[in-house]
Amino acid sequence: MERQLTKLWYRDDAGPSLLQPLAWLYQGAMHLRRNSYAWGLLTRHRVGKPVVVVGNLTVGGTGKTPMVIWLARKLTARGLKVGIVSRGYGAVPAGETPRPVNTESNWREVGDEPLLLYRGTGCATVVGRDRVAAARLLVTQGVDVVIADDGLQHLRLARECEIVVIDGARGFGNGRLLPAGPLREPAALVANADIVVVNGAAEHASLRGVGVPMGVGALQMTLLPGEAFRLDGQEPARPLESFSGAPVHAVAGIGNPARFFRDLRARGLEVIEHPFADHHPFTPSDLSFGDACPVLMTEKDAVKCTSFAQRGWWSVPVAATFSATQERDLLEHVLRKIGSRTNAGG
Repeated sequence: MERQLTKLWYRDDAGPSLLQPLAWLYQGAMHLRRNSYAWGLLTRHRVGKPVVVVGNLTVGGTGKTPMVIWLARKLTARGLKVGIVSRGYGAVPAGETPRPVNTESNWREVGDEPLLLYRGTGCATVVGRDRVAAARLLVTQGVDVVIADDGLQHLRLARECEIVVIDGARGFGNGRLLPAGPLREPAALVANADIVVVNGAAEHASLRGVGVPMGVGALQMTLLPGEAFRLDGQEPARPLESFSGAPVHAVAGIGNPARFFRDLRARGLEVIEHPFADHHPFTPSDLSFGDACPVLMTEKDAVKCTSFAQRGWWSVPVAATFSATQERDLLEHVLRKIGSRTNAGG
C-alpha cells in the first residue's frame, strides 16, 4: 500500500484523485491548528535552551537524519553541548514518558532513527511523543542547544530556528496534501523556514519558483556513501567499488529506497533491488535470497539486523556534505539564530 501511494504521489501527471476531498479536510484541520498557535489559543512551550528543528513538509525520506547528524557534529565542534530529541517512530512501547537512548538501547524500544542518531553523534538523545517533555529532560542534563528531529509540525515546542529538508529528485510530488499527495502541510510554508536544504539537485518540477529564505536560495546537500562495514565486524571496511563485477542485493527500508539503489549504481554496482516499507522490522527471512551474493543495506536498516547478522551482510553509511561556502553560510545562520539565547544561558 505504501509503495502504491508513493507512486501515486510522485508521478509526473497527478491526474484526478478520489482522495482530494479528504485532503481538503486535512488541510482545513492543519490550517486551524497552526492558526490556533498563532492566535494564542494553543500555547508554544519554551524549554530554557534554544531549539533547532530539522524537518520536512512531505512524507518519506528527504535526508533529514544525515542532516541532523551533520548539524549536531558541527555544533559540537563549536564547543556546544548538543542534545537531540526524536519522536521514536516504531518504538514499542511508544509512551508519553521521555526515554533516553544509550549504548544498551534496543531499537524496538527507542526506534531505529534515534539509535542511529545517538551512534552517529555521541550526543544525548531522548525519544518521546511529547517533545516538550523530552527536550526539557535534555536541558536538565546540561545541553546548550536542542535539535528536534522531524519536529516541524510539532508546534507545541517553541523553536529559534527551522530547517526544512527537501528531496531534490522528488520535490513536493504532485503538490497535494495527505492523503491525495505527500504533503504534510502546503508547500508555500517553505518560505517561512529559516533555512531550506535541498538533498541533491533541485530537479523536480514542483521546486521551480518556490520562494526560499536566506536570499542566496536553497542550500544544496549531497549525501556521500562511505565504505561498507560488515555487520558482524569480522572483516575490515570495504570501498563500495570493491563489490562491482557481480550482483549485490540492495536492501532499503527507508522513506526513499530508490535513492539508495541509485547511489550504489553510481559506484558501478550491479544492484538487485529489495525495497521495504520505512521502519520495516526486519527478520532473518526477509534477507534470505537463496544465493551467495553480498547484501548491502542502509545504516538505518543495519541497526535492526546486527543481532542476527550473517556473513556477507554489509552496512553502507552516508554522510551529508556541503560546499565550503554553503557550509559556512548554513552554520553561521544557525549560530546567529540561537546565539542570543545560548549566550544568555537560556
